[in-house]
This record gives sequence, C-alpha cells and structure tokens, in this order.
Amino acid sequence: MSGERPLRIRAVTEADLPHIVRLDADAFPHGPYPFFVLRQLLTACTGLVYVVDDGSDLYGYVLGTAPNDAQSWVLSLAITPRLRGKGFGRELMTRLLGQLRAKGAHSVRLSVEPRNDSAIALYRSLGFVADPGGPHPDYFGPGEDRLLMTLAL
Repeated sequence: MSGERPLRIRAVTEADLPHIVRLDADAFPHGPYPFFVLRQLLTACTGLVYVVDDGSDLYGYVLGTAPNDAQSWVLSLAITPRLRGKGFGRELMTRLLGQLRAKGAHSVRLSVEPRNDSAIALYRSLGFVADPGGPHPDYFGPGEDRLLMTLAL
C-alpha cells in the first residue's frame, strides 16, 4: 500500500483503465461511470486525466474536458476512501487546472453532490464559486441534486 511506496501524480495511461473503473466504483458506489463511458472519456480527454500512483496501484484520478469556447469541465475527481483528506485531491485538481490554463480555458465548471461538504470545501479553497440559487434539483435525474460551481481562470 502507499505507506511503503511514495505516491506521485502522473498522466493516465491506457493500462490504468481497469484501476480507474475500480476507483470510480469505490468513490461513487451509488453511481459510478460505466466502463464504456470511462473508456471513451479517457480517449476524448487525452492530456487532461491524471492519477495518483505508487508504482503498483492507483489511489485517485481527476478527469477534465478540453476547453470549448474557453470553458472546461471537471467531470470527475475520485480519491480512494482511505487516502481522503491527505491533499491528493488538491494536487490532482491543481495539476489539471494548470493544464487547462495552458490549453486556453478561461473558466472551469463542475458539479458536486450538495451534501459533500469536504469536496465543496476543497473546490471553494481553489477559488470555485457556487452558482446563485443553490443546488439544481434533479440535475442527474430524480433525487440527484447537484451544486454547480465555476472557477474563473
């Protein structure tokens, strides 16, 4: 486990896909991305997916979209439950935001479950601001409210 090997942030590779599928299911047990969606996102978001790695396993990932009219999205940030609160989410987001700036993004959006206080606190500390009006009811379907947040770069 990570106590024996140093953790590092690196760009995703094709071989990481099964680990990302597992991470997503661990982080979002009530609604992980299906395998085929993650497969396509890794291809569509080339250069905008980073992982936390110890050389033998993955412990987190972040996935963003390329700028479209200078706006990008963070589609997912997942850290294995036992490593949450140790700064890896911040490191992944910082790496992604730097890459988005370099690609010409002027703003970045994301959605977050409104009761996920730790994620919301992280995003606010990075400069994200919640949309006025609060959470969007049923954003991901019935009962799946989401808070939308934006960061101006």
